[in-house]
Amino acid sequence: MLHIQSFTFNPVQENTYVLYNEKGQACIIDPGCYFSGEEQALKRFLEDNKLVPVLLLNTHCHLDHIFGNRFVHKTWGLTLHLHPLEKQVLDFGPASGQSWGLPFDNYDGELNYINEGDEIKLGDEVLEIFFTPGHSPGSICFYSKAHKFLMGGDVLFNGSVGRTDLPGGDFKMLEQSIKTKLYTLPEDVIVYPGHGSSTTIGDEMATNPFVKMV
Repeated sequence: MLHIQSFTFNPVQENTYVLYNEKGQACIIDPGCYFSGEEQALKRFLEDNKLVPVLLLNTHCHLDHIFGNRFVHKTWGLTLHLHPLEKQVLDFGPASGQSWGLPFDNYDGELNYINEGDEIKLGDEVLEIFFTPGHSPGSICFYSKAHKFLMGGDVLFNGSVGRTDLPGGDFKMLEQSIKTKLYTLPEDVIVYPGHGSSTTIGDEMATNPFVKMV
């Protein structure tokens, strides 16, 4: 069984997720903690629930999703997992932070590259990887077939989609990613996005004004 805990961090109101199993193993996805109080909130939750972080994953590497990578790495010794095409986005993070008035120290550890077709394992639980570019060149989603949920990053939102006006963004590519990778999933799959409230594949197929099934 997998449990999901979400946090809304930093001035961009990004969703950070902790997945954890019955054995107390935890996976941290897109740690966006920017302020020290946010870092401590994440750490306190893990400690209070006697969880041991064993994986650090990025759906993509825009600055609001990577603020906390370094903190997680330094605190628990975890190596970052990301798609190879996100390396350039990760490297640009500090410059982007300066332009947004949000300076930060970037992750400086080793990198583990993951691709579509690979699997992420948390104990006995498996997360499939979908390559879903468009919002960012190497955006990926993590899908639990057993529990019918998707950690979608900034690909698909409740009633919206990820912006495509940032470097490497492409709406046609994003639309293709959503239609061919996400809208082919069962309609009752819950989508946990990088911003805002959760939704379902079925609801977005029926009502999303940006990417429609026709």
